[in-house]
Amino acid sequence: MRLSSLLIPTLTFAAAAGVSLVAASFAVTVMEQNSETALRRALDEGGMGWAEVTADGLRVTMQGTAPDEATRFAALSLAGGVVDATRVIDEMSVPPSKGIAPPRFSAEILRNHSGISIIGLIPASSPRADLVNQLNSLGEAGPVADLLETARYPEPQGWSSALRYAIAALELLPRAKISVDAETIKITSMADSSAAKDQLQAQLTRMAPPELHLVLDITAARPVISPFTLRFLIGEGGARFDACSAESAESRAAILSAARAAGLEGDVDCVIGMGVPSPNWSRASALSIASLASLGQGTITIANADITLVAAEGTAPDLFDKVVGELENALPEVFALHAVLPMPTNDSAAGPPEFTATLSPEGQVQLRGRINDAMSRDIASSYAKARFGADQVHTATRVVTDLPADWPVRVLAGLEALSHLERGSVTVTPDNLQLRGMSHQEDTLAKVTGFLASKLGEAESYELALTYEEPPAPKDQPLSTELCAAQLAGAQASSGKISFEPGSATVAGGSSVVLDHIASILEKCGPIRLEIQGHTDSQGREGMNQALSQSRAQSILNELRARRIRTSAFIAIGYGESQPIASNDSEEGREANRRIEFRLILPETTSEDATTLEEAAQTTQDAAAEDSAPSSNAQETTGQ
Repeated sequence: MRLSSLLIPTLTFAAAAGVSLVAASFAVTVMEQNSETALRRALDEGGMGWAEVTADGLRVTMQGTAPDEATRFAALSLAGGVVDATRVIDEMSVPPSKGIAPPRFSAEILRNHSGISIIGLIPASSPRADLVNQLNSLGEAGPVADLLETARYPEPQGWSSALRYAIAALELLPRAKISVDAETIKITSMADSSAAKDQLQAQLTRMAPPELHLVLDITAARPVISPFTLRFLIGEGGARFDACSAESAESRAAILSAARAAGLEGDVDCVIGMGVPSPNWSRASALSIASLASLGQGTITIANADITLVAAEGTAPDLFDKVVGELENALPEVFALHAVLPMPTNDSAAGPPEFTATLSPEGQVQLRGRINDAMSRDIASSYAKARFGADQVHTATRVVTDLPADWPVRVLAGLEALSHLERGSVTVTPDNLQLRGMSHQEDTLAKVTGFLASKLGEAESYELALTYEEPPAPKDQPLSTELCAAQLAGAQASSGKISFEPGSATVAGGSSVVLDHIASILEKCGPIRLEIQGHTDSQGREGMNQALSQSRAQSILNELRARRIRTSAFIAIGYGESQPIASNDSEEGREANRRIEFRLILPETTSEDATTLEEAAQTTQDAAAEDSAPSSNAQETTGQ
């Protein structure tokens, strides 16, 4: 009896202890799962999907690589708000920061009659005081201005030898600028003559260390040329220069290039000197030479700003007028042209004076022929530019003094009549005006007839040969809905796939081409409603994939806005991993599922019409995929 009375309480207490142990273990497991689930959800919502959470009893361990220290601290603070901060074990890491690159050491030494200045950044180990003393010791150098800065970084290889060479070169150059770094020295100076320049270049080259890159820019003093002269001839024996002057090597190259285009052969040079009358000397010379080449034979002479063009006897008067008119209008200010056309003594068939304006289908207008004076020419040119556009008018008229008094009125009336046409020409002679061309307005003939009758008078003679054509259909009509959908579907197959930086919504740099292509299609589509869909594969947690797909769709919407596409009727929706188009068991399938899709929203489209539209889009997509490089999906892709 006594044994039983002791055994029963003992067994009771043992059973109670077992039940308590099981209950405690279950409570710990539940707390562990709840802590891990709650913290993972909070990290996903905070955009910190890179952090991994592992719960072990009451302890919660956080792992992963944070982008920076601030983000790691933010993740810890977020975890402390979900669970007790004392239970959080931090095992997260941060990528090491890159070291600071050393500065680029360089110095610039300037020497003239006022003294020497040295400025730049040199290593702290360089003997700065010795450098200044060496500059002070140069003969007749004058005062030395020390504007150097130092930095405590290792001296780059070759720095000391480059600096020694710079000081040695400065002894030979009373006026110079020397730029020094560890690998290159550039010397800019001036010599008294061409011979002195060649001698100085040879001496500086011999002195330079073999490992140093030396750049020399030494010029020789130029002679003064007065008057600044150019004379170019084209005859039966070919083209040649009697005289050629230029103010620089670039000017000489431009003049010789124009001369060779006009037929000059062999090695020819132009004297480079001072005294040029205008900075546009080479342009005026090249234009004059080209005009002489258009005439075929003759002489062009330029003395300072006076240009004389003498054509060969027998040159056609209409060609002469055209070339001279173009040259007069193209010459820069300051230059004055005097043109001479020798006429045979028995030639009386020069023809009547004439003014012609032509209007091309592209809207280009060319004015040719004769005009009374420079003021009338400017008025006609300005009037044409006002009617047809300043960039559309090319003036090639020539001033002739023996024209009828009403010539300017007839010219302006002809230009006004020409402005009613889409293409055509008007020709003005002393006794007639001819207008030919085409218009898209049926009443143009009546309008032009009444206008010319009021401006010229009913007694004046004019001829009209005008035709009417139906206006063409506008070229900027928007694409149809079907064609817009088809082009959007095939855009990524033909231009490349939209991709993102791994694990983020940042569009990869290589995707700008396909986004530009899509933007150009949307510009042609007109007002549409568009859904930009983001999709991912099934790797990772579903919540993270949903958020990532939404962010990527929104990034594409932002990219289209940045390209000035009207996106007020566009929406961005992320579908995560819910709509795969391939199996997620292979890398190829996952690549196909990571994508961006563009879907037109058609509220009034029936299901049958929608199916037809998708089939048309798929046909265009497949055709584009056959002509392009292989890709996992021809419509849209992203990289997770």
